[in-house]
Amino acid sequence: MTIEQKIQTALQRLTHGRPEITNGQLTITNLCTEAGISRASFYRSPLAEQIKKLINDPASPRPELEDLRQQVKDLKNADKALRSQHASQIRELREQVATYANQIQVLALHISRFQDDNDRLVRRLETAGDNVTPLSARR
Repeated sequence: MTIEQKIQTALQRLTHGRPEITNGQLTITNLCTEAGISRASFYRSPLAEQIKKLINDPASPRPELEDLRQQVKDLKNADKALRSQHASQIRELREQVATYANQIQVLALHISRFQDDNDRLVRRLETAGDNVTPLSARR
């Protein structure tokens, strides 16, 4: 088998996502390893320029494994961003809960004070005698 045939066979394996030796990424190093040739032999080949253009062109077909790796990378980045956003929202919600708890405590103290004032006034009314006529309680 000639060097060009080895390169073409290795290129087909890599572009179809069926590497036999390498991790499947479409690189010159992996291509040479899959073909079982040295980099020097690759660069002496008339196919070298075409293959370099193919590898460097973002529109060229990539092995499915490489696409999946990119998807995993993108998903990890999205997950990281969502976790960060989620943590920020949790911090904001905890701050709101603390604010509401403080407001509830203040309101509870006011209610207690009003109840004490009301009880004191009711007792005073009961001991006021005939001078004061109590209004009917609306409840």
